[in-house]
Amino acid sequence: MNITFIGHSAFLLQDGDTTLAIDPFIGGNPAAALTLDEVKAKNVSAILISHAHGDHWGDALELAKGGAPILATAEIAGYAGKHGASAIGGNIGGTLHQPWGSVYFTPAWHSSSFPDGSYGGMPTGLVIEFGGKRLYFAGDTALFSDMALIGERGLDLAFLPIGDHYTMGPQEAARCLDLLKPRDAVPIHYGTFPPLTGDPQVFAAQAQARGVTAHVMRPGDVLAY
Repeated sequence: MNITFIGHSAFLLQDGDTTLAIDPFIGGNPAAALTLDEVKAKNVSAILISHAHGDHWGDALELAKGGAPILATAEIAGYAGKHGASAIGGNIGGTLHQPWGSVYFTPAWHSSSFPDGSYGGMPTGLVIEFGGKRLYFAGDTALFSDMALIGERGLDLAFLPIGDHYTMGPQEAARCLDLLKPRDAVPIHYGTFPPLTGDPQVFAAQAQARGVTAHVMRPGDVLAY
């Protein structure tokens, strides 16, 4: 599997002919290393959304015009459907099974509303089964003790926000590793805007002390995993 960091919290996961887009904030993203047209050219198979904030919902509707379904909570799926997109709605504790794998929705301690003010349902994390790996995309969240239950599933890789201000910072994100126990981790949601001051090197050092390899990715980087 190839993991491409678009920037902020936006990623592409590619395995064979299948490409998943996660929280595709591209237009208006000062950190984006790919344009929307470049992402469209990847023939995205599905769009996974953690919550409705504009820096995560991003260009989901525009990407969905290519026929890829949006996978998210019922509220986000309903909103997408009203705007003409194909969508499959789930909710926390539920699993959406797809030909390429599955997405399980976890809690996230945050908030969720669309840029137009519409209610976005509960924010979520995503446990993604894809390419023979189990990935945890935390979305925007604080540290919470039930991460231990997520870790019991056995995680290969965890994507954790470290920016501080709107989410946890690098020290709290490192504490998450004690509960999640992944083999590897990728810090996200930092540096894009001035308030997001979390230092990825602080996170990486604390991850290393816990026996977890942190992959600090720059926008445009591709991690073969």
